[in-house]
This record gives sequence, structure tokens and C-alpha cells, in this order.
Amino acid sequence: MASICGRLALRTAARQNVAYTPVRFCKMMNDPLEHATGIEKRELLLKAAGNDNPFDMKVFKRGAGTKENPNLIPSAFDARIVGCICEEDQTYVQWMWLQKGNQKRCECGHWFKLVEKAAV
Repeated sequence: MASICGRLALRTAARQNVAYTPVRFCKMMNDPLEHATGIEKRELLLKAAGNDNPFDMKVFKRGAGTKENPNLIPSAFDARIVGCICEEDQTYVQWMWLQKGNQKRCECGHWFKLVEKAAV
């Protein structure tokens, strides 16, 4: 169906002396940064500035996680959901909500604390 429509368009253009440029021959694409808006543009700008983790979504290894020295979790908000893989061969993630100002203990015994990070 698409090939029929294409042929009809070419015939019509040839009869009416209309010039056309097929898109498939265009080698140059515009920069995606020019077309991006909102959060996508913010992410592209931060990546261009060298921040490969603009939303703090990467996994990090937990430390000792004692009550005196908890694992510090950065957040620009008053609460954040955190996942803990308690054992190395565990096949699921233990999820919990951390609230600002409170430490929380996972079922495996590791402690976590939310620390403030400035929003970008």
C-alpha cells in the first residue's frame, strides 16, 4: 500500500513539475538537544556537562550500615523509596520508604538514613 501511494505521489509530482527531495537521502539529522523539552532536555544538558547519573538512579554498594554509621541515601525530597538486596544470591529486592530525619533498619540488619541533596 505504501509503495502504491509513493508511486502515485511521484507521478503526480512529475506531471506538475514539482521538485521533491526524498527523506531517505537526507544524511543530516538535527541535534536532539534542539528538539528536547522539559525533563528530557534537563537530562541531556546534565549528561553533556559530564553528569552521567543526573537522577541518582544508579545502584551503589552499601557500607557497614550500623546504627552509628548508616548507609547515607541522597534525596532532594522528604522521602525516598530504597531497595536492599540483603543477600548476594537473593532473587528479590526488599523495598522500604526512608523519611527525612529518621533512620530505618532493613530486615537484613543494615541501617539507612536519608541525607539532603540539592535539587539540580
